[in-house]
Amino acid sequence: MAWCVCYISPQICHNEIHATLTEAELARDYATPGALRAHPQLAALIRWLRRKDAAFHRRSAGRRRRRHSL
Repeated sequence: MAWCVCYISPQICHNEIHATLTEAELARDYATPGALRAHPQLAALIRWLRRKDAAFHRRSAGRRRRRHSL
């Protein structure tokens, strides 16, 4: 799992990444794990997940990304 952004709960992080960012933003601005970890919303999620039990799972809030990429 060398490319994982969040070792705490990879599936929750994966869902949040795709709910937050468009494919174009991912390709252009967030193509590395470090860049993703630096995104304010994703950094807050990772901090929040660190306080959760290892068995914790939450449903994604759904699509929050902008309809059009920049």
